[in-house]
Amino acid sequence: MNRLKYLSQIENETFDVCIIGGGATGVGCALDAAMRGLKTVLIEKNDFAGATSSKSTKLFHGGVRYLEQAVKKLDIEQFRMVYKALNERQTLIKNAPHIAHPLALLTPCSNWFEGVYYAIGLKIYDLLAGKTNLAPSDWLSKKEAMARVPQLSGKKMASAVLYYDGQFDDARYTISIAKTAEEKGAILLNHIEVLGFEKNDTGQLCAMNITDKIKNKSYTVKATQFINATGPFADSIRQMATPSVSPRIRVSKGVHLVLPRDVMAPDTAVLIPKTEDGRVIFMIPWQGRILVGTTDDECDLTEKDITVEKNDVAYLLKYVNLYLNKNIQPDQIRSGFGGLRPLLQADADADTKSLVRDHEVEIDKKSGLISIMGGKWTTYRLMAKDTIDKVEDILRGTVSACTTDTQLLVGAEGWSPEYYKELAKRYKIPEFVARRLSYRYGTEAVKVLNLIWKDGSLRIPILEGSAILKAEIVYCAVYEMGYTLKDVFARRLGLELTDWSRTLDAIPVAANLLQDAFWWTEEEKDRQIREYYAEVKEFREQIGLATADLNLE
Repeated sequence: MNRLKYLSQIENETFDVCIIGGGATGVGCALDAAMRGLKTVLIEKNDFAGATSSKSTKLFHGGVRYLEQAVKKLDIEQFRMVYKALNERQTLIKNAPHIAHPLALLTPCSNWFEGVYYAIGLKIYDLLAGKTNLAPSDWLSKKEAMARVPQLSGKKMASAVLYYDGQFDDARYTISIAKTAEEKGAILLNHIEVLGFEKNDTGQLCAMNITDKIKNKSYTVKATQFINATGPFADSIRQMATPSVSPRIRVSKGVHLVLPRDVMAPDTAVLIPKTEDGRVIFMIPWQGRILVGTTDDECDLTEKDITVEKNDVAYLLKYVNLYLNKNIQPDQIRSGFGGLRPLLQADADADTKSLVRDHEVEIDKKSGLISIMGGKWTTYRLMAKDTIDKVEDILRGTVSACTTDTQLLVGAEGWSPEYYKELAKRYKIPEFVARRLSYRYGTEAVKVLNLIWKDGSLRIPILEGSAILKAEIVYCAVYEMGYTLKDVFARRLGLELTDWSRTLDAIPVAANLLQDAFWWTEEEKDRQIREYYAEVKEFREQIGLATADLNLE
């Protein structure tokens, strides 16, 4: 991913389609458009997966809560949404098996009636998935449930139900889609801000004025069609194109905590089926930690990172301690993160928990702007398909077949669960190192290891006891357009989302490597260190965790 090359190209070409927004849906649109032969450019204000797309619960799922609402309300639209999402799970796992896999989820039941209720509900879940079902659900005795998750509190548990959904690394999945889109001919650029649109004599959008936030240089991008895939920020782009349009998006805040791995069994997740406010909470093994979430609180739109607050901690830990035989305290939290969910306005009086997570493609007749709004991670590919179908119909008058359902993402071609053994043998590295690289980068791991062959110093971990190699920092910069410390730690390596303390310790090492990769001045390096350190420190202090000052000299 060559940012400088792409910047030199964009002003001299007219594109069929320009996509605004580099989350899962935006990069999914870029991949689909490029595969259909459309000349495609994508512009992202911050970083790929920089907002909602890296702040999910890390599950490909149909949504057991939405199924329950569909049954209770006999709502056919909710049934359809669950059906679509369930059938997408297997496709998304198949397209990137190195970063996505089935996950067992266990739901405790407090009495016989609950057991029957959930067991029947999950059989409906299985039936809706049909041939794409990952594995059949099961009704477990209390003894069987405790054997799978010994840390469960048995006091209020009479039995449990077990079912399967998909688990994945959301940020890395987005990066993989972006790299695949690039391979198919799309141009993708991060850290580019949209300043405004230009219109032709009929009032239709024909160009977009942008600025490179890194080099502080302005450009104009010409395109026939413009797609707004900015998730929670869709209304701002809609109103930039046509100021008179009414808002369509409401947002809610979802927060997750990251706890030590010894809190729970390492291979089975737990779904807490009932909270006082009608939500479900997941406790999921993830990246050597236990991920707990999520909250769902309506909030104001903001471009700042959503921070975890003390009330979020109290809410989530209350249910962790209720369902596990533990007494987890706030000082055990290793990390946390929050994101905004884009919810389509359906009913002005509805709360955000009741809004359907389906999507809609809107075409603004005044400006021609196409906006893809709403939706959820699991249906990103269908959202992109529906959007590019509209674009192709407008541009060509016909719609060609979407083939992204069979497109392996970068890193998946030639990969197998045993691939790490080949890496270990060829590069003479320990199998545990090869395994981690294989399951993070897939067959792209060879590029990480080739960097080590060129410079042996990159074989060293970024911190003592860390599994992350220095070569990975360089790889993220050179091959994945990770320009800032946050790009690297929050999205490409994921360290910020699993361990705030280790992230703080690793900042100076990573900054030195990025300085060499991008020829930063000392002033630029110092700015990056101080700004990112202050941000991570604020995340910790927001929930009362003390942070010692880092010696930056």
